[in-house]
Amino acid sequence: MKKILLYCSVLIFASCERTPEKDVNRVVIAKANNYFLYADEISNIIPQGIPSKDSAELLKKYIDNWIQESLVIQKAESNLTEEQKNVEKQLEDYRKSLITYTYEKELVKQKLDTVISNEEIEKYYNSNPSDFELKDNIIKVIYVKISKSAPGLDKLRKWYKSDNMKDREQLAGYCHQFAENFYLDDNSWLLFDDLLKEIPIQTYNKELFLQNNRFVEVADSLHNYFLNIKGFKIRNSLSPLSFEKENIKNIILNKRKLELITKMKQDVYNDALNNKKIEIYIK
Repeated sequence: MKKILLYCSVLIFASCERTPEKDVNRVVIAKANNYFLYADEISNIIPQGIPSKDSAELLKKYIDNWIQESLVIQKAESNLTEEQKNVEKQLEDYRKSLITYTYEKELVKQKLDTVISNEEIEKYYNSNPSDFELKDNIIKVIYVKISKSAPGLDKLRKWYKSDNMKDREQLAGYCHQFAENFYLDDNSWLLFDDLLKEIPIQTYNKELFLQNNRFVEVADSLHNYFLNIKGFKIRNSLSPLSFEKENIKNIILNKRKLELITKMKQDVYNDALNNKKIEIYIK
């Protein structure tokens, strides 16, 4: 339906742009002051196969929108100066910008080197530490949400605290079978605020909570929550490289895009200059 209404809007704009003179050889279906809407202009706006009720509503909406747009345009025409109504330059500027953008996008698609090594990421990280100050607290964590009626909670209390590989395997199997939600990847960083959305922890000082808690067990009326905080970084400290890796990749890619486009522009200029296709007539 959104696509249909967008198409209708384009037709409305196009029909309002023409010189408002009635064509006696065409069937008029609506009029707004000196503007006319003709039957042949709406012949293709109703998609094939839609119910007659829907098509009638769509047609009514189109006509109502056409009338409103026509009246607004005529109001604007009567209140703007000729200079203000001359949009040729704006349209040409927009056309040039759109063509340039499309060409640059295609150039980037064909020529951009998207391979970024870990060494390049690390170099950028080490060279720009001020860019990677944490705005939020982050944690490495093992987390389990489970029903109070689930079996084997005593074993779960042992496993979620353990670094033993066998215990970790037992924990993973148990969570897949019984847990309602869990997170066991303690090598990845998470936003602490995102975790607080999952666990009913009440704290007025998040930094102090992280500094003073390792194993956390809380409960509500239906669930138990088990939390093993394996590591944390406080906001305003340096964000770890592993947390910023994707962000740095995007920064480097954007920098390469700008460099590629800048080089293209300079090459085009130099080529025209070398072939004597540039002339400047003022000093």
